[in-house]
Amino acid sequence: MEKILREILRRAVGKIQVSELDRIEIEIPREEGFGDLSTPIAMSLARRLKMPPKKIAGDIINAIREIIFHLEKGEAEKTEIFDKIELAGSGFINFRFTREFLCNELRGLIGEKEEPLVDNIGKDKKIQIEFVSANPTGPMHLGHGRGAALGAALANLLSEAGYIVEKEYYVNDAGRQIKLLGISVFARCNQLSGVDYPFPDDGYRGEYINDLAREFMDEHKERFMEQKAEDVIKLVTDFSYRKMLEAIKRDIEDFGISFDSWQSEMELYKRGEVSQSIEELKKQDYIYEEGGATWFKSTIFGDDKDRVVVKKGGEYTYFAPDIAYHRKKVQKGFDEIINIWGADHHGYIPRIKAVIQALGYPKDSLKILLVQMVSLLKGGRPLQMSKRAGEFITLREVIDEIGADTTKFLFLIRRPDNHLEVDIEVAKAHSHENPVFYVQYAHARINSIFKMAKGVLHDTGYGSWGDFNGKLFNNEEMRIIRKCLLYPMIFKNAAMAREPHRITFYLQEVTGLFHPYYQRHRVVSEDTELTKARLALCEAIRIVLRHGLKILGVKAPERM
Repeated sequence: MEKILREILRRAVGKIQVSELDRIEIEIPREEGFGDLSTPIAMSLARRLKMPPKKIAGDIINAIREIIFHLEKGEAEKTEIFDKIELAGSGFINFRFTREFLCNELRGLIGEKEEPLVDNIGKDKKIQIEFVSANPTGPMHLGHGRGAALGAALANLLSEAGYIVEKEYYVNDAGRQIKLLGISVFARCNQLSGVDYPFPDDGYRGEYINDLAREFMDEHKERFMEQKAEDVIKLVTDFSYRKMLEAIKRDIEDFGISFDSWQSEMELYKRGEVSQSIEELKKQDYIYEEGGATWFKSTIFGDDKDRVVVKKGGEYTYFAPDIAYHRKKVQKGFDEIINIWGADHHGYIPRIKAVIQALGYPKDSLKILLVQMVSLLKGGRPLQMSKRAGEFITLREVIDEIGADTTKFLFLIRRPDNHLEVDIEVAKAHSHENPVFYVQYAHARINSIFKMAKGVLHDTGYGSWGDFNGKLFNNEEMRIIRKCLLYPMIFKNAAMAREPHRITFYLQEVTGLFHPYYQRHRVVSEDTELTKARLALCEAIRIVLRHGLKILGVKAPERM
């Protein structure tokens, strides 16, 4: 629908003496009463033509009618495309397609299954998405889980849209946090041995620290008792970090998410890439010395102040390995780099944007998505913090309580930069209040309809019920058909905006139309022609539900 409209608009604009446009914007109207598709093209041409938008819109509508007249003569399909073309507001042109055109599009959808659902807008461009990247110093919390759901869904979305996508986890296995983890576990080991050893004020707390201490003592008690404290702390630190990373990998795997690569921060140091990166920037005059410290000239690229990369005493700052890490991303030749961070990293964006530009990449080639935290409720009341983590509720606890599919869907139900509340009681309910259940149940319900249809129609393939009579559809059914046919545009817009939550919204809208329809109308009946038409409608719904759930990384169950 969008392609046909875009071509007609292109030709119509040519008829009113406007040269080829770089972009013709087509939208889905916010209100269904405004039509199926809409364009603000007249308003975008107003300044260029020095004419009122309404006058331009009127001229475009007249040109479209001329084109359609010729199309009906045999230049294109014989069917009339538009039911209405209307001028609205200050210059919008709204289009409503005919029933016959929509039914032909429906036949194409159910005949070709998923093929017409996506456009190859990526054309094999390479994108790296780095997400989660939680410090291996404690269990994954809900914010990490939300970032994981977003990153995986975005990777699915872009891969389906024709991009080559790499998913990467950046392992922060160097620096003060890892040392503090080791000291925290070392203190607990001493306490388990009956030694009154002080626990660090800013140490990591929670039952998992005690677990790590017990595991270490079970495996290395002799070494703990015999070796020097300095050597033992190093051993404890390495042991604890590896155990935590293993736990994070298990949580990610059980969440149904995988990564193509795991980049170690420590490896950047070992391979000399941190020092090499700073030297490279120094040769380009982006590094200078002042007050005994080494600085990066980030203000050149719009940051509010220059940033220290090496402290006065010669110690690298946190920023130094980040430079090396993003240099490595650039060296891999990605067309676009996407980082998914917690919202508390907002202030870090300008300096990383500066690094990208200093390394020779356009500022816009780096996109940073911020993820707000998740609040967990039970029956509308805040849930108590986890004893295991000490400070927060872990992702593992939520997965164990409501399942990975439900957790992922709920994490994707709102824009990632909006705060999210998840109610455990609602998430476990088998009702319309639970959006995950409602969407999955719609798919399962349609499968049961087709099983029932086998007893009525000998052939439930496309050749039987695909040849439906579109005149049998009522207004409610035509509304659902329109919604199903808009999926390719929803998908394309979601991919272009890098916003998988748009798919979640759409699935809820389709489901919200289907379930009430099912309650009011019998799909399989003694009327064979009506049954075939309604099965065609159900198949269209099943196709878009299955595809949308696949993008979100959520199962489309056959039965529930």
